[in-house]
Amino acid sequence: MRVLLVEDDDGVADALVEALRANGHRPARVRRGADALIAHRDADVVLLDLGLPDQDGLEVLRKLRKIDPVPVLVLTARGDERTVVRGLRLGADDYLIKPVRLAELLARIDAVARRSAARSQEPDDVVRVSDVEIDLQSRQVVVGGREISLTTKEFDVLAVLARRPGTAVSRQQLMDEVWGNAFVAVSRTLDVHLTQLRAKLDRPGLLHTIRGFGYRLGE
Repeated sequence: MRVLLVEDDDGVADALVEALRANGHRPARVRRGADALIAHRDADVVLLDLGLPDQDGLEVLRKLRKIDPVPVLVLTARGDERTVVRGLRLGADDYLIKPVRLAELLARIDAVARRSAARSQEPDDVVRVSDVEIDLQSRQVVVGGREISLTTKEFDVLAVLARRPGTAVSRQQLMDEVWGNAFVAVSRTLDVHLTQLRAKLDRPGLLHTIRGFGYRLGE
């Protein structure tokens, strides 16, 4: 797998590149955010540090999400809740706090790559609920004739529900399908994305909470 490492610390980068290569990946490393916004085109997964010399890594993530759905794992020393939530809202597929165990990092890389591959193989399918259209292949959402912009994870949550319109989906199933079993702090993360999703859809009766169980799209 082609892994782009965006890391300005030479010691950290050298160790990660060596470990990735030893485990069968093809790593490439850049130091600056500007370089990442070019080199991502040749990557299957991006490992993104936030403390970059030319611009904040969250800004790099925001720009990257506008042009490429490539899986992004934030790999940083910033572990405060505000930064974690912002990174996830901007579309990070996972968020790892340094120092990270190598086995866990490799497992997370494999997990986000599998989910990305599964998304790319989804059938051409448009789900319609009221005046909301959800195109599962093009990953577009139209509400009342107007296309709205969702982050990668917001769409993933909506897609799990859209594949089962009118059917109750448990919180655990949502978390498993969108993030996988290994994701930490996922319950809080799911709540954040559902809140954002409801606000963007602006359809109060569309996403129903089933107390003690999960959620349902439509009636």
